[in-house]
Amino acid sequence: MADFEKHRPDVLVLAFNSLEKAERYYLGLYRLGRQVHGIPHRTVILCNKDDLRRTYELCRRQYFDDYVLFWPATNDAPRLPMAVHHALRSARGDAPREIALQARRIAELEARLAQYEALGVQHAESAKHALFAAARDIEGAVDGLSERIAGGELRDVVEVRDRAGLHDEFARLKRERIAPPLRAVEERVAPVAAWASGLRAAVAPQLDAARKLAQAAAQMRPAVLVVDDDPFQHRLLAQLLAAANVELHFATSAEEAFALVRRRRPDMILMDIDLPDMNGIDAMRHLKAVEAFAGIPVLMISGHSEKQLVIDAVRAGAADYMIKPLDRDKLLAKLQKFMGAAP
Repeated sequence: MADFEKHRPDVLVLAFNSLEKAERYYLGLYRLGRQVHGIPHRTVILCNKDDLRRTYELCRRQYFDDYVLFWPATNDAPRLPMAVHHALRSARGDAPREIALQARRIAELEARLAQYEALGVQHAESAKHALFAAARDIEGAVDGLSERIAGGELRDVVEVRDRAGLHDEFARLKRERIAPPLRAVEERVAPVAAWASGLRAAVAPQLDAARKLAQAAAQMRPAVLVVDDDPFQHRLLAQLLAAANVELHFATSAEEAFALVRRRRPDMILMDIDLPDMNGIDAMRHLKAVEAFAGIPVLMISGHSEKQLVIDAVRAGAADYMIKPLDRDKLLAKLQKFMGAAP
């Protein structure tokens, strides 16, 4: 594990003398390591003729990427360099799906921008009205003070000998000392309103590109990974989700799920708790510990309904918890809630 995390290989060749040892080593990387999930890599397994069929099945299910019949060494050894060559060409993951994921994230960009544009205009108009109200109040206060002094209400404080001159001084005060700062503030507010109104037009080309990217992403159905070791549950979930616009993938163990997630990041995971190689909650913890996968919503599915089990799952990061047998409408509603997949 230390060597794997130190060298961060693009291709991992599993050259054990038995398939069981190769599986055990690879599962150990995921159980004990914290970086393997986030290191894009491909796996090539060297197998013997007795394990050939089992190795083929594991590669077909995307447990591993490729295999070479290596023992006895004279069988297929020349194929190893070609297997590594092909693995290197695809070691950087599922780029189209990653692009689609990012496109879905910016799909709401235009609506959000329009919201902020309207909010900016609203704030600018509010500031403008507040400025007008302040100017009116200041002028009213100055005029009121002028009238009180001229009317003799403040004779104990101010003695007025020239009422006309007093009015002229107050008028000059408003004209020269009060009005200019208010006009300066008004002039600074006006461009803010204009900027907010023209914001969408200024980024129209970028919005158009984002819109087209989102339309292209819509053609790629969201991917849902079902992790359950029961083939019957696979068939049942396929029927329950037949009406949902999703692409289903299945794994029968935590290790197989880790390999699938690394190769093709799903938009949501349905995780059984009772898995043959690892507790489903622990498997989810491993995924959540990787930054690239932490945001994937995980719906725990189980035949167990103990309160503490539900609490542990939610605390570990589960988006929700459902008890088997699953209700179709509730399941579709949760897909809509956590992933946005339309039934």
